[in-house]
Amino acid sequence: MFLEPTLIAELAALGLLTGFLAGLLGIGGGMVMVPFLTLMLGDEGVSADLAVKMAIATSMATIIFTSISSVRAHHKKGAVRWDLVKGLAPGIVMGSFLASMGAFAALKGSYLALFFALFVGFSATQMFLDKKPAPNRQVPGTPGLLGAGGVIGFLSGMVGAGGGFVSVPFMTWCNVAIHNAVATSSALGFPIALANVIGYVVAGQDVPNLPEHSFGYLWLPGLVVIASCSVFMAPMGASAAHKLPVKQLKRTFAFVLYLLAAYMLYKGFTA
Repeated sequence: MFLEPTLIAELAALGLLTGFLAGLLGIGGGMVMVPFLTLMLGDEGVSADLAVKMAIATSMATIIFTSISSVRAHHKKGAVRWDLVKGLAPGIVMGSFLASMGAFAALKGSYLALFFALFVGFSATQMFLDKKPAPNRQVPGTPGLLGAGGVIGFLSGMVGAGGGFVSVPFMTWCNVAIHNAVATSSALGFPIALANVIGYVVAGQDVPNLPEHSFGYLWLPGLVVIASCSVFMAPMGASAAHKLPVKQLKRTFAFVLYLLAAYMLYKGFTA
């Protein structure tokens, strides 16, 4: 598939935006990428159903690179809770494989979208109001982290997002400081993306009518352009995250979550 200069510019702009969001808020940018990639693939002649699946897979693949760039910046500031990464990662891998190996195609999209809208809207309200968690609430033990990781990995795989829209509210609910939650979410993006991408590639091997330069459900031209640009902006977003006051950062994240909830609500009623 030949990329015209205009399409390359659009993909580059998308990469710059999502890279900054990844560093600033600990999200992979999937909910920004997926709608635009779906539109771009449709304009290139890809069928609507296949375009959505390829957009989800390609979005997730870019998070592999964005996560590495973002987490390096956060790690230099000592903000990543590696103990939480270690506890959540096994469940994340299991949940991601469960989603990407076929569940996202089997479930009815409208029901899933409505569920996400309600869940994410609730999480956004909690953050926007800056409601304080119970002071005695702590991060759960190994079984609890395993289960939480499974939910994060599964939900991320279903929508092609890096998991920040679930992992950040979960960690702040457990009295993890917002800056640590954002930084740790960036680190979690790597196992989420890697496990899901493997599943998308395997599941898409025998799919007919894939466009040129595809690898399973991955659209390689889009991946290369977006990832090349996003890795430059992720450190800038991470730097900005550590300069913002806690309440402002929470409200910024809540605003992004409200946009996500509105998009999913729209998809749920129009699917």
